[in-house]
Amino acid sequence: MELAGFTAEQWLVLVQHELLLFTGLMFLAGAVDEWAVDLLWLYYRATGRAKASRLPDHFASSTPLRRHTAVLIPTWAEAPVIGMTIRHILRVWPQDGLRIYVGCYPNDPDTMSAVIEAAVGDPRVKLVIADEPGPTTKAGCLNRLYRALRDDEQRGHARIGTIILHDAEDLVDQSALTLIDAAMQTADFVQLPVLPAPQPASRWIGSHYCEEFAEQHGKAMLVRDTIGASIPSAGVGCAVDRGWLDRVARRNASGMPFAADSLTEDYELGLTLDELGAQSRFLRARGADGHLVATRACFPSDLTDAVRQKTRWVNGIALHGWDRTGWSARPLEIWMRLRDRRGPLTAFVLALAYALLFFAGGLQIAHWLGWGEPFQLTPALRAVLLANAFALAWRAAWRFAFTAREYGALEGARAVLRIPLANVIAIMAGRRALVAYWRALRGAQVTWDKTSHSAHPVLDAQGRFVKVAV
Repeated sequence: MELAGFTAEQWLVLVQHELLLFTGLMFLAGAVDEWAVDLLWLYYRATGRAKASRLPDHFASSTPLRRHTAVLIPTWAEAPVIGMTIRHILRVWPQDGLRIYVGCYPNDPDTMSAVIEAAVGDPRVKLVIADEPGPTTKAGCLNRLYRALRDDEQRGHARIGTIILHDAEDLVDQSALTLIDAAMQTADFVQLPVLPAPQPASRWIGSHYCEEFAEQHGKAMLVRDTIGASIPSAGVGCAVDRGWLDRVARRNASGMPFAADSLTEDYELGLTLDELGAQSRFLRARGADGHLVATRACFPSDLTDAVRQKTRWVNGIALHGWDRTGWSARPLEIWMRLRDRRGPLTAFVLALAYALLFFAGGLQIAHWLGWGEPFQLTPALRAVLLANAFALAWRAAWRFAFTAREYGALEGARAVLRIPLANVIAIMAGRRALVAYWRALRGAQVTWDKTSHSAHPVLDAQGRFVKVAV
């Protein structure tokens, strides 16, 4: 069959060429974006502006707090991990000026029991029960904790000066509280790095978060901080000045600081504080022994949960986030928000690239069998593909370097091997996010689409409680 002078085989070759050129140029545009961040990081690193500070030998993690501090922990169905998190916080953060507010739901008795058992009568822990059955949204649970904190102050408790956000599965660093307390003397919002725990039982899925956060919180966030762009909250290991959180609350019609209809209330908090003029910092420091002061956590270890979690990130930041937070007038901030919101486009281009691999392979096999036209690379396409090959090697080298710095060379090598799997998860999450966003546009209610947690950084491979050096 012929169409406009071309045979069907020639049309297939032409389509393959054009799709290869399109995906190649899209990947190259993404590579240029990453190279810009890489070069900025190299420059700031060389000038000392992107280097992690070193805590002095005399730094004491138990130093009395200058400001009363509250940790807010929202939970839903977290009985397997919340107890270990609370016990660890109470042990490594012994300061009297600390209060821990844990939010639970009346239809989640197991989590409430775990909180009560872990508190062992420590008056610094307060269990706050939501007014309605769960799950609602994480933001809704945080707002209930904020209201409980205000109620306590009205009853005569000391006014809280700093509010720290954490999740039920977090392992806090013993130096983090004192470090945050010192930093909040000059900053209004600070974010510590997040360091996912490698999972021997899930080397490919659960551990693939290691390289993503190692590079994001070892490079990209430092560049954002240095160029003066907004610092998005990761929702864990972040602290906000109480006065500024009150300002955010007064800005909202609900009178609460967190938008209950948001999927990524933590990310939006960082952008809102920046828009209001708050001084934000990405706080990267190492102890005297070289360990990174960071929040450690076990991320989802199976494919379904990993896709569900990343779906919420893509949907909340790139799709709902676009609707809710809009854009900025500052060029550098526009650049950073473009980077944040490229998830759906990246997923589409990755899916197209993988489809092309199968398509091209099929055409090549057909040609070997005597059917179809041979595929010839044009000079332009050859140049684009060579540039992409270089970009892939460059990206793999950076991924190895940042992962190896925190986890060792073996995990760095695994990080490179995990790149195809990470791409597949991104494709699946992008597709699921688009479907969820379409449903939301048609009136579907926003719910807490959270993942379940059964692993904790203070559990060994056999599930036993172990002492972890932080």
